[in-house]
Amino acid sequence: MTALLSWNEIKARANTFVGRWKYETRERAEAQAFWIEFFNIFGIDRKRFVSFEQRVDRLSNKSGTGIIDAFWPGKILIEHKSKDKDLDEATKQAMDYLDGLKERELPKVILVCDFERFRFRDLSRDGQEIAFNLKDLPKKVQLFGFLAGYERQELKEEEPANRKAAHLMGSIHETLEKAGYRGHQLEVLLVRLMFCLFAEDTGIFEKDLFFDFIDTRTKEDGSDLGPLLNHLFEVLDTEGKDRQASLDEILAKFPYVNGKLFNESLRIAAMNGEIREKILEASARFNWGDISPAVFGSMFQSIMNGDERRDAGAHYTSETNILKVINPLFMDALWAEFEGLKARRDTKKGVLLEAFHGRLAKLKFLDPACGCGNFLVIAYRELRILELEVVKEMQAFRGNTQLELDALDSLVKVNVHQFGGIEYGEWPARIAETALWLMDHQMNMKLLELGLVFTRLPLRSAPNIVVGNALRVDWSTVIPREEISFILGNPPFRGKQYQNGEQKADMKLVFGKAKRAGVLDYVSAWYLKAVQFIHQTAIEVGFVSTNSITQGEQVQPLWSCLSPYKPHINFAHRTFRWDSEGKGKAAVYCIIVGFSQKERVDKFVVEYHENTGDGHAIACKQINPYLVPGGAAVIVKARRNVLDTDAPTICYGSMANDGGNLIFESEAEKEAFLAAEPAAKRFIKPFVGSEEFISGEYRYCLWLTDATPSQIASMPKVLERVEAVKTKRLASTRPATNDLASKPHLFGEIRQPSKDYLFIPGVSSEFRNYIPMGFTPQDAICNDLGRSVEGAGLYEFGVLTSAMHMAWVRAVAGRLKGDFRYSAGLVYNTFPWPKDVKTTLRKAVEDAAKGVLDARKANPGETFDKLYHRTLMPAELVDAHRSLDRAVDRCYRQATFRTETERQKFLFDEYAKLIKAV
Repeated sequence: MTALLSWNEIKARANTFVGRWKYETRERAEAQAFWIEFFNIFGIDRKRFVSFEQRVDRLSNKSGTGIIDAFWPGKILIEHKSKDKDLDEATKQAMDYLDGLKERELPKVILVCDFERFRFRDLSRDGQEIAFNLKDLPKKVQLFGFLAGYERQELKEEEPANRKAAHLMGSIHETLEKAGYRGHQLEVLLVRLMFCLFAEDTGIFEKDLFFDFIDTRTKEDGSDLGPLLNHLFEVLDTEGKDRQASLDEILAKFPYVNGKLFNESLRIAAMNGEIREKILEASARFNWGDISPAVFGSMFQSIMNGDERRDAGAHYTSETNILKVINPLFMDALWAEFEGLKARRDTKKGVLLEAFHGRLAKLKFLDPACGCGNFLVIAYRELRILELEVVKEMQAFRGNTQLELDALDSLVKVNVHQFGGIEYGEWPARIAETALWLMDHQMNMKLLELGLVFTRLPLRSAPNIVVGNALRVDWSTVIPREEISFILGNPPFRGKQYQNGEQKADMKLVFGKAKRAGVLDYVSAWYLKAVQFIHQTAIEVGFVSTNSITQGEQVQPLWSCLSPYKPHINFAHRTFRWDSEGKGKAAVYCIIVGFSQKERVDKFVVEYHENTGDGHAIACKQINPYLVPGGAAVIVKARRNVLDTDAPTICYGSMANDGGNLIFESEAEKEAFLAAEPAAKRFIKPFVGSEEFISGEYRYCLWLTDATPSQIASMPKVLERVEAVKTKRLASTRPATNDLASKPHLFGEIRQPSKDYLFIPGVSSEFRNYIPMGFTPQDAICNDLGRSVEGAGLYEFGVLTSAMHMAWVRAVAGRLKGDFRYSAGLVYNTFPWPKDVKTTLRKAVEDAAKGVLDARKANPGETFDKLYHRTLMPAELVDAHRSLDRAVDRCYRQATFRTETERQKFLFDEYAKLIKAV
């Protein structure tokens, strides 16, 4: 293939061009020669790409036509004038030509010139205009880098251009489907088309070679496009020595690619003019070189999912989040080691750099749930960036002369064969391979910084991406266990309620007869398989997961299985929001855990303020299963009774199990019932759960525990509802529910306190700094979504509504999406209350607790969902809670707790003491 000219050579040619043309003034006599030599500066064969004096429709011209002086469709339109002519008018004339062009022919740049003056208008950047003189062309030559194959890499992964590319390919996909070309072969065809589009914009192919092939070798109606594409794919899979001598001259210019990307035979796709035009548009109107291979796979998968093709981006994995895994897992240490080598000034530096470079080439990486390869691609890119800096440092140490004598393959040792993955779906696996090759090429192009051109064609090395179920595949068959350095990735989350039959079977296979494994998320199986795989090795692991496996009921069963293998958590990111870019997609709450059998000395945990932002790292010597830095390595187990025997007992609310027949869903429904059955008033009670307590919109219930048979019989509307309860319970398939039919007037489970009680919502939003709790009259029925603490006073209320208790809740409570699930057994009964509290300190808590209640009363009519919303909380209530927090803190110790993490560390240490004493 034709190599890109170096910038030094381009600048040298530009200087020669300036010298030849600095005295020319005539428009027509020398204009074409001027532009032929101009394009030669960039190594452009104008016969293939550029036409002179092309006629075009011109709306503002009475004759309806105009003549473009020089034109490269999709790239540049040139209007040339004699010296000192009006360039404003020339620019207006050039812009007028755009109306007569097809969409795919529209240029990126309009260039107006009179031999001496240039006006460069960049249409791809909102018409940005730059003016300069001929003598300054060598200084401005990088403006024209797109002509030579150098594209400005300014797009970021989240910018719309990547979505635009996905939509273009999605449109082609849909058109092919409509034409009857579907399934496996369609996916292969799309991968190949995307590779060709990428290749022609990045130097793998000659510039615009694929476009030229489609444009000049296929008919406008697209009738021969299918067979000619298949012919092209055969050529790309054939070495030069084996190609036919009579091969079409354009096809002969395509390189041998290999890598098995083009070796499968496809049936010929029946195409048409619409498909042909879409492929040409995709080539001409979008720079595929701007697309990061890191999002190549996600973009492709998004257009393959029918319901989500029009919402490309829904599957994008943020590079920022991937770097949160790979940097602490291995890149930070590698960079630190390299920086140490750079700082050396002795004669051993060269040998040590060589040894370090060699080690980079021996590192092996496995992603056992690789999807489209995002983690592998980013890891490969980062490793190649480091390798380039190593090569530069060796160049500086040994001198340029030695570098030029080195074989390029000795300078570039890191390669894609160091990366392996397991993926359940075939085509994400194939896309992962392709994306790694694309990234390899992009990184090879960076050698231009050293004045070197290096293209790894034909493809000799390949990543080993295995198609299969990672929980059933032996990971060492992908990369031998003794060769693997790091395992990384983002395994599928899948909560227990969403697992299908096969996934449940996978969980049983991995966890066997482990107790309570049925409550675990699917991702937990990767943790167990990983700790088993790395046992007695130096392999390190970094996984992204849902936060559910480090809190709530999942911690105990998971870590009971992990602990025998003695894994050490070396770094972690506590809960952060991983927002999807897809419309209507809910945020996922994630954590990152880095672990190995070999314990690191320097550990850290990254904390996020309100689960967002960049977070801040906390150095520590130990990280417990709840990802608390420095916290005691204990597992909190749910209890039936309180760990602190001085604390009052908590109880779940009553469960109706009535089919809704004893419940009134609103005030209006209750009043309508009483209008028909006024005698029932004494038996109707407020029915309070989490939602009712927080929103203030109470429901009501028929509470007939004190009702006599005669009283019930005397109220026909009540009797009707009681009979409906009986019918509902008898219809159940559960024998226990059938038994309840003998007492249809009562709730199925009755746990109502005998006096006024403290109500605790069973579910509360993450957007509250405190779970709102309150004293509730005995007459209000606590339902099964509430918790009641009978006998609680101001002191207990104060401790439970403090920052100290909330720190425990955030550490150990389960979550319902992002909301806290307040468990009696796991949160309340395990909570370490203050010990041996002095009377004065207890009184201070009671006074501060009363201050919180008074602050609530100062806002009459406001419900708890507004009073305790993080951003709406009234100032006086904020101040009252802060006073309460200080009072409760002093009950634990005199020193101030500065952060929630500090509180959690303290509480875990206290919990460890308590369970040891039990």
